[in-house]
Amino acid sequence: MTNQEKAIAVLESLNTGDPGPVAYINPNKYLQHNSAVADGLDGLGEALQYFAENGLVMEYDKVHMVLGQGNFVLTVSEGKFGAGDHVAYYDLFRLEEGQIVEHWDIIETIPARSEWKNENGKF
Repeated sequence: MTNQEKAIAVLESLNTGDPGPVAYINPNKYLQHNSAVADGLDGLGEALQYFAENGLVMEYDKVHMVLGQGNFVLTVSEGKFGAGDHVAYYDLFRLEEGQIVEHWDIIETIPARSEWKNENGKF
């Protein structure tokens, strides 16, 4: 399985709850660069549990682009976040020896099309 396929599998597992793709994350080295989520699989699990307990969502509905070079993979997606806001997700993963060891993300609300100042969009 390629690094790109592993990154997509991890994103899809967030929707399905399938724990299998967790094997693609290094449990001893996983660094999270989102200040609201602690490092390690425990930190990720705590964040997901908080969302579930508070009726919040983190759904990936469509992957628009996957770019991979060397040990980095960038996924560009859209979905729902928090209270169900329509968002753009940009997730950057760094892999070592076939496992994800670092993750950076940007989550930005996509305004209604009537509020756009141009026709470029996020994707």
